[in-house]
Amino acid sequence: MVNQNEIKEILYNISKKIIIPSFGNLKENQISFKNGLDIVTEVDIAVELELKKQLSKLLNNTYFIGEETFSKDPSILKKYSSDNYCWTVDPIDGTKNFVNSKERFAVMVGLTKKNKIKQTFIYKPISEEFIYADINGTFINDKKLILKKETQIENAIGSVSSKYWSENKKIKIKEIKNFFEKIDSYGSIGCEYLDIALGLRNFALLSRLYPWDHIPGVFIVRQAGGHDCHFDKLGYKFYEHSNNLVVSNSKNLNYKILSLMEDE
Repeated sequence: MVNQNEIKEILYNISKKIIIPSFGNLKENQISFKNGLDIVTEVDIAVELELKKQLSKLLNNTYFIGEETFSKDPSILKKYSSDNYCWTVDPIDGTKNFVNSKERFAVMVGLTKKNKIKQTFIYKPISEEFIYADINGTFINDKKLILKKETQIENAIGSVSSKYWSENKKIKIKEIKNFFEKIDSYGSIGCEYLDIALGLRNFALLSRLYPWDHIPGVFIVRQAGGHDCHFDKLGYKFYEHSNNLVVSNSKNLNYKILSLMEDE
């Protein structure tokens, strides 16, 4: 395994060098849109380039998949089918928050090989929180996290991302929203995953799945004792083009959420 302290140092240094100096200081010419929809900044691009440079030094012959690289070359996702280790990064998850000087954004890194997630890392530059997961579990600042509490639907707090669902599914979500205690979004799925692992939130119901958005957080929740599955109840398949995922603090909660979507 890659030593988590090496990753932490890389993320800390990139944050201090590139991210923090621009927080609250972005100029208009540093902000643009890709695909006419998604916001991107010069900081996203610079962080991704630096991550590629630094991570490639830790393991030989690794591939690299980043959100901004993908926007220019979607074919890079084919690298997941190779026998090499692959780094997957989201340079700034929650770019809109970052642009608006809100602290809920994170840098996310995942290490995979074929169809297995090996290690993942999430770093919040403002609070300097560092959470990681490996074969031994999930840790925040080296303290192991274990999810034990079962949550009933009526007490569940989480988010629903239905932007890319069919109209029928969107109607279904409107019907079941009142079954939960609270539904809201941070604008950063990485920060939501972190809080699920910490027991501060309970679930995320997702439509579109890009690997850099979900590999790090899904594994962090999974290794803390949570559960993830597509609507067919099979685990997250990051290495395929897949949609529709529910991630929560337990299998029971996931299945209850899926049952609601089917029956209501």
